[in-house]
Amino acid sequence: MSLPAFNRHGVWAIYRFEMARFLRTLLQSVLTPVITTSLFVIVFGAAIGSRMAEVDGVSYGAFIVPGLIMLSLFTESIANASFGIHFPKFTGTIFEILAAPVAALEIVLGYVGAAATKSVLLGLIILATASFFVSFTILHPLWMLAFMALTAVTFSLFGFIVGIWAKNWEQMQFVPMLIVTPLTFLGGAFYSIDMLPPGWRTVALFNPVVYLISGFRWSFFGTSDVSVQVSLAMTAVFMLACIGVIAWIFRTGYRLKT
Repeated sequence: MSLPAFNRHGVWAIYRFEMARFLRTLLQSVLTPVITTSLFVIVFGAAIGSRMAEVDGVSYGAFIVPGLIMLSLFTESIANASFGIHFPKFTGTIFEILAAPVAALEIVLGYVGAAATKSVLLGLIILATASFFVSFTILHPLWMLAFMALTAVTFSLFGFIVGIWAKNWEQMQFVPMLIVTPLTFLGGAFYSIDMLPPGWRTVALFNPVVYLISGFRWSFFGTSDVSVQVSLAMTAVFMLACIGVIAWIFRTGYRLKT
């Protein structure tokens, strides 16, 4: 039996629709995260950083830049992907998508690809904005882009799950605000976990966000709280877990066909 042909037109239609929605709200989508990140850099980097010693040989203002970019990537990837799939559920057009000659893989590629693209673009804009306030160098730019893309795709997959799981808009906001954001702040976005007491450092290692921020910071400064190999492995494990959950959702129709 031959395998069905890949419907690239279906993927492109979903991707283009989601990117068009992003362009319609470009000012809101870009301006808010950029202003928020700029305030973080100014307050933490300039006001507080001037009173702090260097962290791993890096000025504090530069040290927090990778963490701030990761914070934006996490939240925007989840928000973009969850809204993208939840809105058709809310309006009832999800049944038209499911009835169309588009496979589950192609639906996921369209929504997740668009969400990841928007998040990476935003991350690059925030990176450029931060360079106006603090001076830093990127030792491994290709690895930086790879970590950024991998993180955006992983959390877009996670956001896709959140969008399907949520029964209403309030539930959709629950995960990013009460779970992801606290984990990011406790995951070394503004400090090195080596600065923690040994017991708390052990606890921090159970936070998956630590590995993402650590690997991304290594691409900037060549230093990290955990090895780059471990960071990549943990990210890959989280991505595979999300793919497994999405496969189960489409196989069972969980909150898609009801």
